Amino acid sequence: MNYVIGQKIAIMSNVPQTTRNKIRGIYTTDKEQIIFIDTPGIHKSHNKLGDYMVQSSLSTLNEVDAIMFMVAANEERGAGDNFIIEHLKQVKKPVYLIINKIDLINPNKMLQIMDTYKDALDWKEVVPISATQGNNVSEFMDTLSEQLPEGPKYYPDDQVTDHPERFIVAELIREKILMLTRQEVPHSVAVVIDSLKRQDKRKIHIQATIIVDRPTQKGIIIGHGGQMLKKIGTLAREDIERLLGDQVYLELWVKVSEGWRDKQSLLQSYGYRKDN
Repeated sequence: MNYVIGQKIAIMSNVPQTTRNKIRGIYTTDKEQIIFIDTPGIHKSHNKLGDYMVQSSLSTLNEVDAIMFMVAANEERGAGDNFIIEHLKQVKKPVYLIINKIDLINPNKMLQIMDTYKDALDWKEVVPISATQGNNVSEFMDTLSEQLPEGPKYYPDDQVTDHPERFIVAELIREKILMLTRQEVPHSVAVVIDSLKRQDKRKIHIQATIIVDRPTQKGIIIGHGGQMLKKIGTLAREDIERLLGDQVYLELWVKVSEGWRDKQSLLQSYGYRKDN
């Protein structure tokens, strides 16, 4: 979606369940407007946060005109893929199989990968792409444009998402934590923007709190002498400045909130609400 929109609005990492909220990307040209919804991954949940993510994804299936089921070319079809396919069989919408990361495999293996999914579902189209390099993306967009039903124009030409600045800023901070930490830490982190104020025409002051599940995770996030927290802040600030186009002063704090992923009131206060 980031490649299509031409701007980073959805965070990326190799950690499963990176996406937690529905992310809307608005693609507008002089002849069309297509709204993409990037959903959390459908998976077997182990807490209320997981329940929220799965329900968010499943509810979206009935809200859209077409579904794109994306798999990685460099990963074998597994139980998780089959779990999602079973859900897709119950949806009366065209489903496109998007095989991503084709730049990471030998081209001779492409047909073999496609055969793996061939009879799993009555796919509308099977499209191999590379989201990072753009292979076949424009061709797929042409196909999608031709096959989607006509509807109203919902957003102005220059709008690329309907999420507020605070949401994307929090996600960019969380992305750096996913990038720099390992094991259970990424799954146990939430980010809350406490304050986002424009001090003058070219400077923005942001205060944010990183929520973790256990005191040991707080120590990992802060790091020796505060070095990890400083690195998270530096990398996040660079992305936030690119997003907002202004100089950013970013302050980060770390707070322990034990068991927050299983507490409904905390989930809602951290932005995981059913209306998102």
